Amino acid sequence: MSSQTPSSLLELAGKALLKHKALAIDSLELMPVELFPPLLKIAVDGRHLEILQAMIQAWPLPLLPLGTLLVDQQCHQEILWVALRGLDALLDKVRPRRWKLQVLDLRHHAHQKFWAIWANVPVKSHYALLPDAEEELPVAMKARMEGARNGDQQQPRALGPVEVVMNICLNKPTLDEFLSALLKKARQKHGLLHLCCRKLQLLLVPLRNTERVLKTVQLDSIQNLEMDCTWRLPTLSRFALYLGQMVNLRQLHLCHLQTLPSHHSRAKEEQYVCQFTAPFANLRHLRELRLDSVSFLEGRLHHLLRHLSTPLESLSFSSCLLLESDLVHLSLCPSTSQLKDLSLSEVSLSSGNIGPLAVLLEHTSATLQDLDLDDCGMLDAQFNSIMPSLGRCSQLMALSFCGNQVSFNVLESLLRHTARLPHLSNMLYPAPLESYEEGQDTVHLGRLTQHHSQLMQILWEAGRSSTVWLSANLCPHCGDRFFYNPNPILCPCYEPPT
Repeated sequence: MSSQTPSSLLELAGKALLKHKALAIDSLELMPVELFPPLLKIAVDGRHLEILQAMIQAWPLPLLPLGTLLVDQQCHQEILWVALRGLDALLDKVRPRRWKLQVLDLRHHAHQKFWAIWANVPVKSHYALLPDAEEELPVAMKARMEGARNGDQQQPRALGPVEVVMNICLNKPTLDEFLSALLKKARQKHGLLHLCCRKLQLLLVPLRNTERVLKTVQLDSIQNLEMDCTWRLPTLSRFALYLGQMVNLRQLHLCHLQTLPSHHSRAKEEQYVCQFTAPFANLRHLRELRLDSVSFLEGRLHHLLRHLSTPLESLSFSSCLLLESDLVHLSLCPSTSQLKDLSLSEVSLSSGNIGPLAVLLEHTSATLQDLDLDDCGMLDAQFNSIMPSLGRCSQLMALSFCGNQVSFNVLESLLRHTARLPHLSNMLYPAPLESYEEGQDTVHLGRLTQHHSQLMQILWEAGRSSTVWLSANLCPHCGDRFFYNPNPILCPCYEPPT
């Protein structure tokens, strides 16, 4: 017996109608609004391309989230070209009486509620935690969609631009054929077709190859920008002209910027840094800032911080060179006082600059939930310095101190300071120095087991059921770590001492 769900009456009727192409296209003018979404899904699944193009031209709702239907489609490029041809023909002639399309969304997994409501398409469980872009719809558009659902016969709206929404990843020397065509169409239909991008990724591409996109995309539509480019400071200062127009940016990830040596004077470099950081004053919706392997901010972090005007929720510096003065500015910056996530992974925290970190922990004690201080070169003295501040982080849920050097006595004291934090449930500590074989980087499993048991006893006495992981230093051969909780997760190179 087949376990497949039988087709609904609507699905059977839709498939029957689509077998007669001319009849299906002629029926669109009189078809009830609520039949469009389920029929369009059937047209996509069955690759009825001519009917699909006609449906896009006659679409009676403000929103068409086509991209969600293409997640599992092997022929999604073909469907995208059909959508572009439909828009092109639509914008070249008098628009149909019922046509109301304002947003054609080509992103995967966006607006799943739309299809769940209009076409009875269930949201897949493994996508359920993804942000639903339907929340980004303007209130007025939601009202018009509700009016269409209820059969509200409104007067034809004034002609406005159609927005095509997509995520763009530039990681090749040349643009793909569809994106090139869409950019060309947006320029040709200036004022009628707007290309909007929610997430833009610039991965190892020269700026000159991206400017074609940056000059065409509606820059104020970008909410998430990821840059992994070995651009020098003069190039970054030129890019700043575009960055300053991304006024709705919420997440910014900068990686490997200025990795090549500069031949400019210190004063000229300072000028370029100021030109690049000045547009941050326009980013009033920025909530997450991640900087990985960004070298030019050493001693200059204040240039960036002074332009931040709203509180950040997440801040990450990874493999960045920061001076004590940088950490002082960071600890006193108003925009860092409400952080939920803080990562200073592979940022040197010596005895000279641990004080500003303690101040920062004090300032964020009411909001901080996740703290990552992996591979910061911290010793017992540094852990002792931040313990009091760390013990006051009342919202802390997870912390990680991998790759630092700490004795068992200090680790035990650290655990006692944090055991009373009500929300802390995941802790990743470095294996104490006493766990290693004398003069070697190899962990002695017997000692590590004993240390872990003693730490868990402290949690048990405090009435906590938190998880404690212990990790060894990075393996010099494979680069993996050794983890213990309470069973060991060994790196491939591990050999027990003889």
